This record gives sequence, structure tokens and C-alpha cells, in this order.
Amino acid sequence: MESTASVAVVGSYLVALVMEVERIPTVGETVHGSGYFQTHGGKGSNMAVQAARLGARCSFVGRVGDDGNGDRFRELLDEEGVDAAHLKQQPDTATGVGFIMLGPGGQNVISIDSGPNAAFSPADVDEAAASWPGTTTVLTQLEIPLATALHAMRVGLEGGLTTILNPAPAQPLLGSDLSNVSVITPNETEARVCLGLGADEEADEAELGRRLLELGCGAALVTLGERGCLCVTPDGAERVPGFPVPNVVDTTGEGGVEGAALAVALSEGAALTDAARFANAAAALCCTKLDTLPSYHDRQRVESFVGVG
Repeated sequence: MESTASVAVVGSYLVALVMEVERIPTVGETVHGSGYFQTHGGKGSNMAVQAARLGARCSFVGRVGDDGNGDRFRELLDEEGVDAAHLKQQPDTATGVGFIMLGPGGQNVISIDSGPNAAFSPADVDEAAASWPGTTTVLTQLEIPLATALHAMRVGLEGGLTTILNPAPAQPLLGSDLSNVSVITPNETEARVCLGLGADEEADEAELGRRLLELGCGAALVTLGERGCLCVTPDGAERVPGFPVPNVVDTTGEGGVEGAALAVALSEGAALTDAARFANAAAALCCTKLDTLPSYHDRQRVESFVGVG
């Protein structure tokens, strides 16, 4: 179907430097790598591209360096049909980077240098928000400053938009006001970090979701990998099954895909559980190919997969 979705992504861009390793190293250990390549990365960028490929009218708000990598990102957004009017290139600064090691079975270890993302401010959001009338969903994540991400949620909700926070990389949120977040989308580990829980503190995914609602979120979608996700609202919790993936190749871009697909479906007026099923399908498909953007599928492929699933 032709999408009616309109999504604003407030987020990060990073150049991804990737290599495959025979196994994930322990502290102080060196392991052999192979297949090194450089590609586009950053959760915000990934979300914007996936939303556009799913048919949404999409805009991106963020910061990159005034360098070749920043130029190439602007070209990518143009190629993917994403509005880059509010992408700022910061003078005399290198674009942020992420180092990714891919291990067997889709395991990965990632380290990032945020670069200009760290200077992304609430004022940048305010400038962009003037162009949001007609947009129905705003999506953000935490590779940008927390204050900026939460400001985007507040501005979006005050403008009547559905607001989605992907709290990754995870950080404690107990002291934060999350009342402007329509849906928060952590995995189990991220949820525990957000809630300040120790590894030995017992809490299943339903309890994690309920505690996130106590911080002010309208709903929590706790992602569970191949098991799907759990949608927690004030009315209760409902599990949405995942889609089996026989041969997992790479899980690196899964979180960005799930957030983008959820934003698109909610923007089209889908109920939360129906949007979650669509997001589960898109996320499962992306695990079948190496890298992020090359593994992001279009609307027709995802809808076909949902039908089969």
C-alpha cells in the first residue's frame, strides 16, 4: 500500500567502521579481523533511511562535520528521499564515527565518538519544528544529548505528534521527565539500565514496562529479539510474537529498523500491537544481510513477509 506516514527523525549520524572477527575479544585481547569496510551509520540516520524506504515522508534533524563524510551523508539523504533541510554541518569538526566488530552468529561490539552529535542542541530542534506541521510522528534516540532528545519529545507532543524514544545507547533515566514520550522502545537490557536496576535485581519484561510507565511514558514496547516484543500500556501487557530468522547474519541495525517501522505504522494510524508486528517483521528481515542500510527492506518486501509470517 502507499504510505500516508510523515516522520521526523531527530538523531545522530556516524560513519561506521566495520570489521568481522573470529570471536568477540575479551579485555586486553587482540583477535584477527577481516572484511573491513566503511559505511553510513548512526541510529538516527538508520531510522530515517528505513522510514523513507517504507514509504514515509521523512525529514532528518541533526549535526555532522563540515568534511567529506558530512557531504556524503547529505548525498545519502538526497538519494533516499529524506528532507535534509535541517541537517547542520559544523565547521572545523570531523563527523562522528562508530567502530563495530562483528562476531559469529550476528554478535557485535560497538564503540562511538559522537563528534558534532554532542553539540546538537534544543535550539536546533526548535528551528526544525517550525516545519513539522503535517508531520504525525517524531522519533529520537540517545546518540545525541539527552536534553535534546527529551526536548524533541516535548515539542513533538505539544504539537500533537506521536513521540517515540529509542533509549539507546541506554543511560539511567530515573531523574528524567518522560511524560512527553508516547512510546519508549528499549530492549530488556536497555530497560534495566534506564531504570537503574542491577544485574541481580529480578524484573521480567512486563515489570520493566510497568516501571517505565511510572516514569511518565504513555506506553512501553520492550523488544525481545527473535521472541518479538511486549507492549505495555496502562491497560495491561500484550506480547507480539516475532518472526523466525533461520540464518541470522548481522543484528547491528535491528534497533533502528524496529523504531522506524513502528513510527511509520503509528503515523499511518495503526494500533500499537499492529504497529509492533510490522516493526517485528522489518527487524527480522534486516538480520538476514550484513551491514545496516543494505539490509533495510522496502515496503513491499516487509508487507509480503508479514503476510507469510
